[in-house]
Amino acid sequence: MKGSLEQPVRPLYKTKTKHKVKIRQGWFTGWVLLLILLGLITVVVLPLIYMFRQAFFDVSGNGVGLANFTKYFSSPSLLLSLLHSVTISIITTGIVLPLAFGLAYILARTDIKGKAFFKGLALLPLFAPTMMHGLALTYLFGNQGLITTGFFGALPFTWDFPLYGPVGIVLSEIIYTFPQAFLILLAGLSVSDYRLYEAADSMGASHLRKMWTITLPSVKYAMLSAAMICFTLSFTDFGAPKVVGGQYNVLATDIYKQVVGQQNMPMGAVVGILLTIPAVLAFILDRVVTRKQQAYVTSRSVPYTIKQHKIRNAVSYLYAGTISFLILTLMGAVLLAAVVKKWPYNMSFTLANFDFSKAAAGGFHPFWNSVQVAALTAVFGTIIIFTVAYLIENTQGFRPVRQGIYFLSILPVALPGLVIGLSYIYFFNHPSNPLNFIYGTMAILVLANIIHFYSVPFMTATTTLKMMDKEFDQVSESMNVSRWKTFLRVTVPLSLPAILEMGIYLFVNAMVTISAVVFLYGADLRLASIVIVNMDDAGDTAQAAAMSILIVMLNLLVRGGYEALTARLRKRSAAWQRR
Repeated sequence: MKGSLEQPVRPLYKTKTKHKVKIRQGWFTGWVLLLILLGLITVVVLPLIYMFRQAFFDVSGNGVGLANFTKYFSSPSLLLSLLHSVTISIITTGIVLPLAFGLAYILARTDIKGKAFFKGLALLPLFAPTMMHGLALTYLFGNQGLITTGFFGALPFTWDFPLYGPVGIVLSEIIYTFPQAFLILLAGLSVSDYRLYEAADSMGASHLRKMWTITLPSVKYAMLSAAMICFTLSFTDFGAPKVVGGQYNVLATDIYKQVVGQQNMPMGAVVGILLTIPAVLAFILDRVVTRKQQAYVTSRSVPYTIKQHKIRNAVSYLYAGTISFLILTLMGAVLLAAVVKKWPYNMSFTLANFDFSKAAAGGFHPFWNSVQVAALTAVFGTIIIFTVAYLIENTQGFRPVRQGIYFLSILPVALPGLVIGLSYIYFFNHPSNPLNFIYGTMAILVLANIIHFYSVPFMTATTTLKMMDKEFDQVSESMNVSRWKTFLRVTVPLSLPAILEMGIYLFVNAMVTISAVVFLYGADLRLASIVIVNMDDAGDTAQAAAMSILIVMLNLLVRGGYEALTARLRKRSAAWQRR
């Protein structure tokens, strides 16, 4: 009888203990989420507030209201820069969209061979700093360019090409934005419902009619997203206008001149605000439109069937081959310039240009600094971003806090890198800021890069986590296994390909960026992308080309290592599933 009375006590005690542990874990998670929200406010919102506030003060720190904005819009030269930026962005977007759509359509809707090759070459500009695109155009169309001089007199004609100015900037921005637009459109065209095309064929619709009534409407949201990306990137880019802009000023170069050249911080803040407005508007428009998007492919949809067509394939090879040839020509021109003694007078082979000790770079230190900053950005950025995404997706309750974190996590995608860098000057360089000690150190460079590129890895992580079964956490709770053990032992291994992709994205972008860090580096912490601009200004263009090639080679090596590792993981996963 005594034993029968004692038996119910144990499960009751265990149930209460589990309940208390669950409550403690819930409150701990809530405090962690609150700290994350406060951290994002500190590194995203407060710096922007400091920058916006600076626009309403003069150089001496006296409040002047809207006087700085009035001065800006009353200055013809400064106002012209705004018009130039808008013009460049519109022209770039109008050219890139059809070019990228054509290649994406070929790779998604034809059966040509070598698709991986064409795709790889189309993405090659992503691994190069934007200044390299300007250098490539200089070596092809500059005063001593290959094409301008008729291959140094080998051809019976020359070409006086107006490179320095709007033409050069547009060409550079086309190279810069083409891969991003291509990827978005390729993803949109890879999803389709073939039943619509079968119905159109049965009604005798022509290829042009099907393109206009089926294909284009199905990718209209992808087209809009690609257009917003092209416009924003070209509107806020600094590297290309700095190298081939000449006297054609845009907002990005105006900020640099106001802050670095004239030390006019209030006017730099005004230009920063103007640079932010179109990017934020484009971001809001993209979010509003894509929210209205309805599922184009349903469970009853039929995958697109590619029919053989020799003429179509011949045209596709010609188009894809032309795009690939142009990209290889641009990259090849920089590579050639990096390994010849004196362009264009002595074209003999040399590796002396990779000796940066006598150039404006001052040696290899900027390159190693970039590698360190990129590696730290990739490691800490991936850990922070994936953990934040996990807490948002796998936590119940604390809805207002989680929504605030989500909003601040996608906000950086609408902030130009120059604005992030400029706002960090005002915030972290303020004497009363307790975080002032990181200003001028590698920590602020890493932080600026993480925030600048935060949104895309965050959305990658949330997408991956949404696809995972929530029963993993439920089973772990029922077995009294802590959330963090489940996170480390289950979630991370299953999400490893996405985590590696996030790290590679952060590393590559940290290696090639200049806009977010151009205002923040110290004298002993110059980065490779920054010294490329310095070397170009000093006339060391061959050394600038050599540094660009090193960055591209390192990024390609890292990307190749990632592809090999993920392929090995896929094979191991497939072998495990067959057991």
